[in-house]
Amino acid sequence: MRPSAKGGVLRQPLSVWATAFAAVVAFMGIGLVDPILPAIAANLDASPSQVSLLFTSYFLITAVAMLLTGWVSSRIGGKRTLLIGLGLVVVFAALAGTSDSVSQLVGFRAGWGLGNALFVATALAVIVGAATSDAGGVPGGAGGRPPSGGRGGAESAIILYEAALGLGISLGPLAGALLGDLNWRFPFFGTAALMAAGFLLITTLLRATPPPPERTRLSAPIRALGHGGLSTTAFTALFYNYAFFTVLVFTPFVLGMGAHGIGLVFFGWGVMVALASVFGAPPLQRRFGTVRVMYLALGLLIVFQLGLAALGHGGVVVCTILSGIPIGLNNTAFTEAAMEVSDNPRPVASAGYNFVRWMGGALAPYFATKLAEEVDADLPYYVGAACCAVAIGILVVRRRHLEALVRVDVDHALRDAPAPA
Repeated sequence: MRPSAKGGVLRQPLSVWATAFAAVVAFMGIGLVDPILPAIAANLDASPSQVSLLFTSYFLITAVAMLLTGWVSSRIGGKRTLLIGLGLVVVFAALAGTSDSVSQLVGFRAGWGLGNALFVATALAVIVGAATSDAGGVPGGAGGRPPSGGRGGAESAIILYEAALGLGISLGPLAGALLGDLNWRFPFFGTAALMAAGFLLITTLLRATPPPPERTRLSAPIRALGHGGLSTTAFTALFYNYAFFTVLVFTPFVLGMGAHGIGLVFFGWGVMVALASVFGAPPLQRRFGTVRVMYLALGLLIVFQLGLAALGHGGVVVCTILSGIPIGLNNTAFTEAAMEVSDNPRPVASAGYNFVRWMGGALAPYFATKLAEEVDADLPYYVGAACCAVAIGILVVRRRHLEALVRVDVDHALRDAPAPA
């Protein structure tokens, strides 16, 4: 994302900040259980692969529910969709804290994933729409896109969204460690309380968003994937996300630390994600272009995955933290690519892209832990590195479908160039 003078990242209306706060809490839920995975396994007498189903059920339901988000929000409006999503997270996060078995916890995480999908997919569109309006454009614009006058606001809003993602991912493990050290149930109750606060903020600060003039068809996200550029971005992201969630979910079992140690390692990792996504990706995209940033980040992630497989305990800690850098770069690059590579409305493109992308997050936790249990503890990282190599191969083979991103990068370079004296 390259902010322009028309839409500073910090110059946002209160409604954007309220939605961003709720987004931080929503993304905290991704890494919240990381530090307490070993404790959950011990307390509920479960294996790592059984506990990993907390992530698999969460992301599988999130992925499938992405197909419904546009259909729902186009009928009841963005604000109501956000509130329904937040309400579901509050209920199922609280229920997760009452679980007495892994199967109950997995089921409640699935319900949590449904609420998270409704919220996360709609939050990006709401943040972009509100910021675009503030920057002088018309929210939504033709086909769900803002006119050029609001472009700067949209870019700044997506940076803010990525900052919320990075902040949430970094704070999640820390909160999980602090609360989980008291009792493994407390992180779930804490998330429910924070999401309830987000619910109240959005209720009071976000204006009602009427449904768009045209209702989104249920098949729209799948049809959108018929666009070569969007499908290329989505399937590249699927393999990248497999590697991403191999690091996030499997590594806590490798570190051999308590909740505080795991929480601090993944807090450092999350800080790297946030810094790279907000401060690293934009200048690199300006200089080299979005697709080349993807190549760079995927290559770096291969290096760190191999480091996780080959190095000792100290190397695992260092490689885990540093892997946040390519993950942060990719999160921003892939988000922009999904939003810009096709002419589909942003909510529809986001839903189709996230449906495919989150399948990687659903598959990796279970298969990575199962490979470690059945074959070798290093194998999950070698598979993660291979997935990054496959992602690079998709980008190379289907590079002609990403020409729209090259044109966007050229437009940005021309716009950001200093005016002649």
